[in-house]
Amino acid sequence: MPEAISLSDRFYTEGEYPCPVCRHGRITAMPLMEVFACHFCQHIFTTNFEKQLLKMADSQLPLTWYWNGKNWKGIQRESAELGWSYAISAIAFIILPTAIIGLGSYLFPPLPDSPLSWLPLFWTILTFIAHLFCLLWLIIEYYQLPIFLYFRAIRRRLVGN
Repeated sequence: MPEAISLSDRFYTEGEYPCPVCRHGRITAMPLMEVFACHFCQHIFTTNFEKQLLKMADSQLPLTWYWNGKNWKGIQRESAELGWSYAISAIAFIILPTAIIGLGSYLFPPLPDSPLSWLPLFWTILTFIAHLFCLLWLIIEYYQLPIFLYFRAIRRRLVGN
C-alpha cells in the first residue's frame, strides 16, 4: 500500500524528477505534449497524476513506477513474474552448451603437438562467453537498460565534451 504523500512531495507537471530507467537523467514535461521525457536516455513516459504513476510509453513492456515523494518505486507487472524456472533455464542455457563442447574436447583431445591444440579450450571458453552475452542481452532488452548511453556519458566525461 502506498504511503501518504504531502502536497509538497507530489508528482506534478511542472516538476523535474530523476529518471527511473537510467537513474542518471532527469525527466521533465515535454512542451506542447502531455508526456514526460528523459533528457539522458530519451525514453518517453505517460503520467497519471491522481495515482502518482509514471508509465514508459516507448516500450513493449508495461513498465510502471510509483512516486513516493522522494524517488520512484517499481510496480510489479501483471503476468510477468520472473520465477525459478527462468533462472534454471538461464543457467542451463549457459552451462549445457559449454559442457557439451568441453566434454567433447575432453573425450576426443587433439594431438598435443598439433598446431591447433589450443582450439578446443578456446572454443569452450568462446561458447560460454557467447551464451552469457546472449543472456545478458536479453536481460538488458527486457529491462530497457540504456547501456550504450552510459558508455556515451562516460566517454563525454573522460574527453570533456
